[in-house]
Amino acid sequence: MRFSTKASALAATALIASTLVSAPSSAAPAAAPAPKAAAPAAPPADPNAVVATVNGEKITVGDVQDAVGNMPEQMRQLPPNMIYPMLINQLADQKAIQIAAHKDGLEKSPDVKKMMDAAAANALQNAWLSREVTPHLTDAEIQAYYQQNYAGKPAEQEVHARHILVKTEAEAQDVIKKLKAGEDFAKLAAQVSTDTGSAKQNGGDLGWFKKGDMIPAFSDAAFAMKKGEISSTPVKSQYGFHVIQVLDTRTDPIPSLDSVKGKIRQALIQKYVREAVNKATAGVKIVRFDPTTGKPLPDAPAPAAAAPAKK
Repeated sequence: MRFSTKASALAATALIASTLVSAPSSAAPAAAPAPKAAAPAAPPADPNAVVATVNGEKITVGDVQDAVGNMPEQMRQLPPNMIYPMLINQLADQKAIQIAAHKDGLEKSPDVKKMMDAAAANALQNAWLSREVTPHLTDAEIQAYYQQNYAGKPAEQEVHARHILVKTEAEAQDVIKKLKAGEDFAKLAAQVSTDTGSAKQNGGDLGWFKKGDMIPAFSDAAFAMKKGEISSTPVKSQYGFHVIQVLDTRTDPIPSLDSVKGKIRQALIQKYVREAVNKATAGVKIVRFDPTTGKPLPDAPAPAAAAPAKK
C-alpha cells in the first residue's frame, strides 16, 4: 500500500494513444518461424518490389518493411539476412491462412464479421487520433513543456521514510514505546504493520517521495521531521495510525530534458488525445439510454479538467 495522491483519469487513453502514435498501424507479426527456403539477404529498396506471391497474391518490400517496424527493438538489431527471410516466410504463411479462411467462407461467420468490423473501426479511430495528435509532438513543444514544468519550477524537497501502520491509536502508542526501548523498526514493521506491501518486504520503507506524492496528513508529519527522527505521537489518516521514521532528506535536482522527454511526450499525448476526443464528441449528438427502461438518460455533466501531470 502506497499512500499516493497521484492519479490520471486519462492514463488508459494516453497508453492507447502512445501506441498508435509511436507504432505503425499494421498488426504485429507473430513469433517468426525458422526459414523454410532460401530468400534474398534483404529486399531491394523499392517498396513496390515483389518478394513473394501466394496463389498470385503479392507480398512486397513495403509489406516486409512494415513487419520490421512492428518487431521488438532488440530483434531489429539482427542482420537483415536473418530478419528478411524470416519475415517473408511469415508473411507468406499469413497470406496462406487468409486464403484458406476465405476459401472456407469464414468472413461470412457473424462472429468473425463482428471481429473484422471491430478491427476496422479501431484502425480508423487510431488513424484519426494519430493524425490529430502526432503534429503536436514536436521538439519545440516538448522543450516548451520542459521549460514550464521542469526548468521553471523550484527544486523540490524529498523525504526518505518508513512507517508502521496500525488500526488504533493505542497500538501506535505501543509501537512508539517499543521503538524507544530499542526494538528494530524493520522487524517491528514486519510483525505488526497492516501495510503489508511495505512492511513484509521492505521493513516499512516507502522510499523517496515528494510532499504531493502522499496524503496530506502523512506528508505534513514526515516533512516536519528531521533525519533519523521517529514520530513521537501517532499520525492519523484514513488508513489508520502511522508511526513514521524519516531516514533522510534531500533536494530533488531539476532533471535534464533528456531524462524526462519520455514523460513529457506521454503528458502531451494525454493532453492532445483529450482535446481530440472533445473535438469529435462536440461534433455529434450522443444520447444515452437506461438499459432497464429504454428511456433516454439526462445529459451527463462535463468531466472535470484533468490535474496537471507531476514530475
